[in-house]
Amino acid sequence: MSTPAATAPAALPLASSAPVTGKALSIGLAGLAVTAVGLLISSPSQVALSYLVGITYWTAIAIGTLLLILIHHITDASWSVVIRRQWEHWLASFKWLALLFLPLVLATLLYQKDVVWPWMNPAHVMHGHGTVETDILYQKKASFLNLPMFLGMTASFFAIWCWLSARLRQASFTQDTDGNPQWTQMNRKTSAFGIPLTALALSFAAIYWVKSLEYHWFSTMYGVWFFANCIRGALAVGVLIMLWLWKRGDYKGILNTNHLHSIGQLCFAFTVFWAYVTFSQYFLIWNANVPEETFWYNLRELNHDGSISQWKYVGFVILFGHFFVPFLYLLSYKHKVVHSKIKPIVIWILSIILIDLCYNILPALKDEHGDAQPFLSLNLLWVLSSVVGIGGICVWAYLKSFPTTKLIPIRDPRIEECITHHE
Repeated sequence: MSTPAATAPAALPLASSAPVTGKALSIGLAGLAVTAVGLLISSPSQVALSYLVGITYWTAIAIGTLLLILIHHITDASWSVVIRRQWEHWLASFKWLALLFLPLVLATLLYQKDVVWPWMNPAHVMHGHGTVETDILYQKKASFLNLPMFLGMTASFFAIWCWLSARLRQASFTQDTDGNPQWTQMNRKTSAFGIPLTALALSFAAIYWVKSLEYHWFSTMYGVWFFANCIRGALAVGVLIMLWLWKRGDYKGILNTNHLHSIGQLCFAFTVFWAYVTFSQYFLIWNANVPEETFWYNLRELNHDGSISQWKYVGFVILFGHFFVPFLYLLSYKHKVVHSKIKPIVIWILSIILIDLCYNILPALKDEHGDAQPFLSLNLLWVLSSVVGIGGICVWAYLKSFPTTKLIPIRDPRIEECITHHE
């Protein structure tokens, strides 16, 4: 049953977000400018791969929000109606993420083919394997790993995500006006084909953008690993938005303890899911002990002379920070529902997701001995500037969309059940 706009708490005027919107845009442009300056004082490949970390990080979070909305509709969930509208606003970042991916494409086309992905340059020298064009493993994968395919697939990924986002947003926003339940039905149908489309797109994006940096490596779990980080990042951002809106006063009378408990339970569940996927990948490769697979982990543990690499310690940070810390912390009910308790853990999760992406991307930068360049290097500065820059643009896109509609979907058929949500 639809809820009239006049009786819903969300029908009250929203507090202005204009000052924050302008600040987010300024921070974003400043971060991108610092990254651009990096091209003058550092290797173009170092800056480009650091930028790849930033664009992959924020795209993963946007994909996660899209998936959570699709899952919300296909399961006909009620509790998540309260945060769904904010995830819908976050989907506005996709078109800007597509635009922000262009510098990597232009650098490849106009500057240097292997500035990011070595396989794009047939003459690129692979340490211990000759050149790319003489590498038998590349020859077997050339029909998949080639520039036209990469460009076409990347354009398709963003086209799919933008199209699904536009359909979901239009139906949801229109329902606020006319209250027609057909829009809910439309979004359920969109979700039915949107989930497999998004799953395929994110899996291939992870393979093309990240895994292909070291194309000799094999892993059947990679798309699922990326999916886990997408969902965990989106849940963490959702919690931060909830707390921000509560602090502003917009969510007073709307958000209750059980909403936070529900999203906290999902944060806990996907912590376990990430651990299962990551352990499965490591265990299968370790148990098989095939050099074509183990080299990926060896590179992140030892240098050519047998000394311990910085990346081994980063791996331990990921192991304990990505699983044990949030797992043990979120076991507590209080840590899921008390604002001052849940906020630090979701910030922690967002930070570890970034480190996880660094672990997967940056070791592709190697020195003359074939060792991965250290984690604590100038690369880290460009990673941070890229994350701040692209993140500022994403937050700006969200805030720009924020005042265009109601705070929550006031005429969604499940809105009353959502407002009175209980365990």
